[in-house]
Amino acid sequence: MGFDDYDNYDGLGLAELVKRGEVSPGDLVEAAIMRIEKLDPALNAVVHRAFDCARDEAKRELPDGPFKGVPFLIKDLGCPVGGMPRSSGSRFMRDEVPAEDGILTRRYRHAGMIILGKTNTPEFGITGTTESAHLGPCRNPWNPEYISGGSSGGSAAATASGMVPLAHASDGLGSIRIPAACCGLVGLKTTRDRNPSGMNDPDRILGFGVDHVVSRTVRDSAAMLDWTGQPEPGCPYAVPAKERPYLEEIRREPGRLRIAFSTATPSGRPIDPEIESALHATAKQLEALGHDVFEANIDIDYRKLYAAQGTISSANAAANLARMAERIGREPNEDELERLTWAGIRHGQKQSGEDVMRAWGTFRVLCRELVAAYENFDVFLTPVLGTDPPKVGHIDTVGLDPREVGKRQARIFPFTPPCNFTGQPAISLPLALSEAGLPIGMQFAGRYADEATLFRLSAQLEQAVPWADRRPAVWAE
Repeated sequence: MGFDDYDNYDGLGLAELVKRGEVSPGDLVEAAIMRIEKLDPALNAVVHRAFDCARDEAKRELPDGPFKGVPFLIKDLGCPVGGMPRSSGSRFMRDEVPAEDGILTRRYRHAGMIILGKTNTPEFGITGTTESAHLGPCRNPWNPEYISGGSSGGSAAATASGMVPLAHASDGLGSIRIPAACCGLVGLKTTRDRNPSGMNDPDRILGFGVDHVVSRTVRDSAAMLDWTGQPEPGCPYAVPAKERPYLEEIRREPGRLRIAFSTATPSGRPIDPEIESALHATAKQLEALGHDVFEANIDIDYRKLYAAQGTISSANAAANLARMAERIGREPNEDELERLTWAGIRHGQKQSGEDVMRAWGTFRVLCRELVAAYENFDVFLTPVLGTDPPKVGHIDTVGLDPREVGKRQARIFPFTPPCNFTGQPAISLPLALSEAGLPIGMQFAGRYADEATLFRLSAQLEQAVPWADRRPAVWAE
């Protein structure tokens, strides 16, 4: 085997080569570095490079985890990596360097991963596209004129182009599933608190955000969650334990599932015909696999739900800015935050404590209605996006009025936020390609804490509709 074969393996496959002594961790690191240097000028996926540190680490004795010796990248948002900058995609935070690894980073290292650097993200992960004034736009390996999705777009572009087999990602309103859909990857948003976020994470109070990975195969996602998804010491909301390892789940048949599907968006806007066609094709594929598939909508007051969420999230954004200013030692200048960020913060600063608590009460009641709807089915199927991925610049957080940004995002990314609100798991799978040659992702949402069903179904679909051998335009070969 020549080492040109690096990007033909997933993470577990590369680790198996290391275990058998066919390649060394150093070989893998050099293969990844070569691909980053060759491909990243077209994509802008990797915004901080720690190649010398990775080379040194590859020479040391590594933990004997499932991904021993495998190159890895971490998103430049949340998830502290000691000694590496964490700009959060913002000029205001460009000089922040955490002193030590966070708990999830430590678990990645304990899995045997070698961290090569950090990936691109929009300012504070706000948008479904990875474009910021600070880090610049990240582009889609399938066609660099188009977005890679957000806010984990750098991780998705790096993984889809073969720089690394999987990469860290996080999801607060769709930020794992959206870039996975745009770039043709597997992207699981885990159950709330399945993975640790660290006791000092200020966003924990909302519970919207989770961390996991984007990957090219289902088994890499399953294996990583087996390794990282253990209760965090002191976690007040630890999720129910899994019945068995997820790597075992993907070898089990899912059984005959009741799968509801819907084209209805929370705003009532129709989705594009090509996306709707791909959804119906997926429903037919599921029927052919023996599942009970039917169309159904979740009928709740989405307008009231999103209004309540907006009040809560903007107040949290204002509080987070105050915390960041304390760490930095000063307030941001006007040009150090983007227009969209300022709009959210200023809206939050206007909210009273009573406003936030009233919104929180409304929000919790409607979330309970959402969760109750899942008693009628095992899995809820929608597309991830309502349209094809737009071109870079269409969602311009610097030049566009923030209200226009909101309208465009609502049309393009209508389906992902509800599972962040309720804490339920949901996965994006790359089950179709558009006429323009861009991936189309389908979202499968499960009951609370039921990643097992999603993994079994995903493995079944991966076998029935293989995607791992598809190659984007920007690829090492």
